[in-house]
Order: sequence, then C-alpha cells, then structure tokens
Amino acid sequence: MRQHLRPESGTAIPAVPLTPAVSDPADVEREAGLARLFEVHYSSMLRLAVLLGADDPENVVAEAYYQIYRKWRRLRDTEAAEAYLRSTVCNLTRMRIRHLQVVRRHVEKPADELVASAESTAILRDDQRVLMDALQQLPPRQREALVLRHWLGLKESEIAAAMGISCGSVKTHTSRGLAALTQAMEARR
Repeated sequence: MRQHLRPESGTAIPAVPLTPAVSDPADVEREAGLARLFEVHYSSMLRLAVLLGADDPENVVAEAYYQIYRKWRRLRDTEAAEAYLRSTVCNLTRMRIRHLQVVRRHVEKPADELVASAESTAILRDDQRVLMDALQQLPPRQREALVLRHWLGLKESEIAAAMGISCGSVKTHTSRGLAALTQAMEARR
C-alpha cells in the first residue's frame, strides 16, 4: 500500500484508494463490459439520439448507459447489450419528446426561441441540414424507423425489436417516411 507523509509531523499515513476495490468477479466483468460498450458505441448512440430528435442527447445516452449498468446482471446474453442499449436510447428519446410536448403545451414560448444544442449542430454538416429539417418534420415513428434502417443499417426484425412494434409496422413506417422525405426534399429544390 502506498503511503503519504503528513506535512506537519513527517509520519506516514496510508493512502486511500480513489476508487473502491471491486472484489466480486461479476462486478469486474460488468465494469469491463460496460467500458467496452462505451468505447465502441457511445458516439453512435449519441448520433442516434440526435437523429431521433432528442433535445439533450448526452443526457439520453448517459441515462441509457446507467440503465444497462443497473440491469447488467439480468442480461441473458451480454452480446445483446448493444441492441438493448439502442432500444433504450430510442425509448428514452421518445419519452423525452413526449414530455417536452406536454411541457410546451403548458408553457407558451415562440417557436423561434427553440435552438438546437451546440452538440447537435457540431455533429451535422451544412449539406445535411436540409435533410435533417425534413427528417425532423416526420412523425416520430417514421423518423425512428428511417434512422434505424438507413443510418444504423438494421434489419426489419431488429428495428421491430428496438421500437416494440411488428415487422409489418416497420415496413409501413419506413415506406411512409421515405415518401414524405422524398416529397419534402423535392419541394425544397
């Protein structure tokens, strides 16, 4: 154990570790697994939250990681952690948007006061802004289906699991969303 000297007397005192010792192997495995998940998927989960319309994507992603941390021991397959994380980000974003809609109904603010966060602006390039504006005008389910399909490249079954709907509904939302996006993009030209 490291020791420090007391300045006034020169006697040694034991150093207190900055982090508590993790002795349970399950805790060690959880910490390592979550660290790997964070390294590999944090930026993609942040972008997913931005594309789904979260006004505070960092908080949404942080909450998703917290939830998976709490439920790590109950995961049947730790390889499915990415899918669980993605689904959690989608659900938290949807809940956040619903909450904000209720709040905005009760607090009247001019629409021009709503400004995208600096993080959202930094992630997007200028040539994507027109597409993002059109994407934000879509109904939430259509936007989610399109983002999960075309940005993450998920299969219909994976999208259905993430959104909690059937594969047929995924096809419907994707088709309608693409049609609306096409129409909006053509109208802006």
